[in-house]
Amino acid sequence: MSLVRAAIVGAIFLTATPAFAGPPYVTDDPEPTPYKEFEVYAFAAGTHTQAGNQGATGIDFNYGGFEDVQLTAALPLLYEKERGAAAIGGIGNIELAVKYRFLHQDEVGIDVAFFPRVFLPSASHRLGEQHASVLLPLWAAREWDDWSAFGGGGCVLQGGGGKTFCLGGAGLTRQILPALQIGAEIYHETADTAGGDASTGVGFGIRYDVNDTVHVIGSSGPGLEHARQTNQYSWYTAILFTF
Repeated sequence: MSLVRAAIVGAIFLTATPAFAGPPYVTDDPEPTPYKEFEVYAFAAGTHTQAGNQGATGIDFNYGGFEDVQLTAALPLLYEKERGAAAIGGIGNIELAVKYRFLHQDEVGIDVAFFPRVFLPSASHRLGEQHASVLLPLWAAREWDDWSAFGGGGCVLQGGGGKTFCLGGAGLTRQILPALQIGAEIYHETADTAGGDASTGVGFGIRYDVNDTVHVIGSSGPGLEHARQTNQYSWYTAILFTF
């Protein structure tokens, strides 16, 4: 499993406001968790390729530690099932991150945040990456009426002599009912290994607010580029608790 696949299913991207991006989308947005509030995702996700299935389940914990600053920690439990082989599982790359929003729409017409992420070496010898890596992205968004457009990207610097690679995406969401939001995105990742394949995919997402604390979110979509090798389809689902 590539490091960014672990990021996608492990912890990505967050806000609890009506103009919502981040999970269940691969593409993140610049909105941090509100000051002194919590956002906790209990998630499961997966990707299917011609070689088999891979994915994760786990907890993605976020806290608004300061104004415009979100602190993130995520623990993914990975699984992999290759064709003709037994399924294997184990702890993936634990993630630590800080999101800092340094531009605001009400001042400059757009929100922008820097969201560096550190991925620690995996505790599993068969899953995840065995070295530390860092993702350095910028995310931007603009909101109007019931709409939100968001996008951005960055690059992953891999330890252990691994190949640097980059990712990016863009998405659009609309609040169609007070408790229901839908959206779509397109995202791209360059090859993360020497001789590997780049990938491009689309996703369609939904969020339903059960109440002010409990929210159900999900997304799914096919790959468009080198799909057989990288992503014939992917899915993500989670229960989000905000308090």
